[in-house]
Amino acid sequence: MPLRTRLALLTAGMAAATCLTAAGPAQATSHACSPSVSVDRFSDALDKTTYDDTFVGNLSALAVDRDGSLAALSDRSSLFRLDARTLDPRSVVPLADETGAALDSEGLVVDGDGTYLVTSETEPSVRRYSRTGRILDRLPVPDDLRVSPAGRAQPNGTFEGLTLMPGGRTLVASMEYALTGDPADTVRFQTWTRHGSHFRTAARYTYRTDPGLGVPEIRATPDGRLLVLERGFTAGVGNTVRLYLADPRHAMRKTLLTDLVTCPSLGATAKQPQPNPLLDNIEGMTITGRTRNTLKVLLVSDDNQNTAQTTRFYSLRVRV
Repeated sequence: MPLRTRLALLTAGMAAATCLTAAGPAQATSHACSPSVSVDRFSDALDKTTYDDTFVGNLSALAVDRDGSLAALSDRSSLFRLDARTLDPRSVVPLADETGAALDSEGLVVDGDGTYLVTSETEPSVRRYSRTGRILDRLPVPDDLRVSPAGRAQPNGTFEGLTLMPGGRTLVASMEYALTGDPADTVRFQTWTRHGSHFRTAARYTYRTDPGLGVPEIRATPDGRLLVLERGFTAGVGNTVRLYLADPRHAMRKTLLTDLVTCPSLGATAKQPQPNPLLDNIEGMTITGRTRNTLKVLLVSDDNQNTAQTTRFYSLRVRV
C-alpha cells in the first residue's frame, strides 16, 4: 500500500478514536510543543480493553505493517494487528521463545518480506517470527550485552528499541540503560548487517542520555538519522519524555526536538501525578508518513496493566 494511503488511513483512525481536531505545522498552531514538534491528537480508546481474551495493553512497540495496518507489540508476548481507521484490534498472535516460554518483548520491525523482528529484554535476544508467530531465525548477540552474570547488561535494561535503517540492510537495537562499568549516561546501540537471509553483528554506537533517563525506543528517519525517545519516571512527580534526533554518521550527536512536558494537554487527564496530564509511560514509536521535511510520528504508552497508568496513542508532526 502506498505510504500516502497508509497515512490517510491512520489519520482517519485517530480522528475516529478521539474528538480532538488536527493541528497544522508546529510553529503555526496552538498544538505546538516546540518549533519542531506539534501534537495533533491523542486517543485512549484501547485503555483497559481486551481482545480475544487477551489484555490490550503493556504496549511497548509500534510498526506500520505491509497492508497499512498497525502492528502493536505487548511486552507480555502478544503481537496485535490494529485497524488503521479505528485502532480496533483485528488479530492477535502469541509469541514465545524456543522452549515455549513468554518473552519480555520490547522492540519491533516489520521486515520487507512481512516477517517480524522482535527483541526480548530477558537474555536479551532478537528473533525473526513468521506472521503466525513461528520462530524463523535468531540473531547473534555480543556476549557483553547479555544480562549479568553472563554479560554486563542490567536486568530489565537491555534491548528496548529496534529499527531498520533506510535500504533495509542495517538493523539497529538500542539498550535502555548503561552496561555495568560504563558511565550511567552511556547506552549502546548495536547494529547488524544483512547477509542473504540472515543478519550478522556489525558496528556499535555510543549514545549519551540526559541524566536519569533511558532509551525506550528508536526509529530511523528516511535520511538515515534516528529519532530517539528518552524517558524517566519520578515517583510523586511523573514521567519525563524527550524526543531527540541523533545522527550515527556524526558520533551520535543529538538535537533536542521537544520535551513532551511542553505540549498542550489537549484536555487529557492523568491517573497519577504528572507534570503534564498528557504524559504517561511512553514507550513505543513509529513513523507513519512524511510530507516534505515533516514526519508523521505515532507514539504509544505502556500502561503496565496498572490502574494508575493509561494506554494512550499520540499523533505528532515532527520537523526534521
